[in-house]
Amino acid sequence: MTVANSSSKIIYADNAATTKPDAEALALMFELQEKFFANPSSAYKLSRPLKKILQESREKIAACINAKPQEIFFTSGGTESDNWAIKSSVLASLPERPNIITSAVEHKAILNSCAAMKNLGCTVTKLPVDKFGAVNPDDLREKILPQTKIISVMLANNEVGTIQPVKALAAVAHEHGKIFHTDAVQAVGHIPVDVANLGVDMLSASAHKFNGPKGVGFLYVRTGLNFAPYIDGGGQEFSKRGGTENVPAIAAMALALEKNCREMNVTAKKISACANTLLENLRGKNVDFILNGGANRLPGHLSLSFKDCEGETLLHRLDLKNICVSTGSACNSRQVQKSHVLQALTVPEDYINGTIRITFGKENSLSDAENIAENLTDILLSL
Repeated sequence: MTVANSSSKIIYADNAATTKPDAEALALMFELQEKFFANPSSAYKLSRPLKKILQESREKIAACINAKPQEIFFTSGGTESDNWAIKSSVLASLPERPNIITSAVEHKAILNSCAAMKNLGCTVTKLPVDKFGAVNPDDLREKILPQTKIISVMLANNEVGTIQPVKALAAVAHEHGKIFHTDAVQAVGHIPVDVANLGVDMLSASAHKFNGPKGVGFLYVRTGLNFAPYIDGGGQEFSKRGGTENVPAIAAMALALEKNCREMNVTAKKISACANTLLENLRGKNVDFILNGGANRLPGHLSLSFKDCEGETLLHRLDLKNICVSTGSACNSRQVQKSHVLQALTVPEDYINGTIRITFGKENSLSDAENIAENLTDILLSL
């Protein structure tokens, strides 16, 4: 995506971090904020349109993932949805020592939720991944314990884009009578997601990853699954999540998801072409790099590791050229930490620090890909 700037054009290629809000979704959100300001839980007629909008939004989102409307619970985003899924599933088992199984490449929202439960006496099992970042269902089968309460493996990885064999993993979980949750934050709105076909019990999603507003998301929970409320309060969200619903943002989320699902095939073809163009340009100039994640990954999603350089340096040098990407490392004031995902994929030591993530979105063009490749090549040569 190329956006206007006061002095030049900026190429935005970090769509896995967040996406540009859809114009129609934004317009709807602002309109509802102005016209329908009442509390949807109130009994008077000013609130009735809001109740209807909530229900319609629930129905639209459910249709997009082949769920039932009553299985959709609105949240503040993917992090809350992940926390809710993990914590509600095990808190009811305390003071026993329930076991949680997850993978080594999960988002921090899952890993830190598991760590919090470990501090309360739970045990946590982390499944290894292959060199492409995928979990082997046989490894899961071997690790399930009688006390395992929930298994959580993401549908698509946020760093390298790997799409996990979630259907097979959920089947293994159900063979042993266990709950299966998937963090689908990177997947929903970008690849087909059918909860019935996948066989998952719970699924997390976040609006800002599919061109909706920030601060809103949802948790899918299969009918019949007994799970605890995460936020105590009023009777909102079928008495499972207290707090007045953000109806304008929810409606915008539903609209954005509908549009993304409707345009999914066209968008996937377009951004895959952008990714292929960038790779072809780099290879044509004999740039030495590793493509992480293998072939079965999200469309338009590239994790590239360059030999003997620093990802932070590449990011900042590209930023100076008005190109927005992200890095494979998390930086703090004291040190640069190697990505736990890249370590799990056993990326070679002389490449792992030089990792950047380039993720194309629906507004990117082939010229954006060519521009990124050209500037990246120039930077690498200068280094």
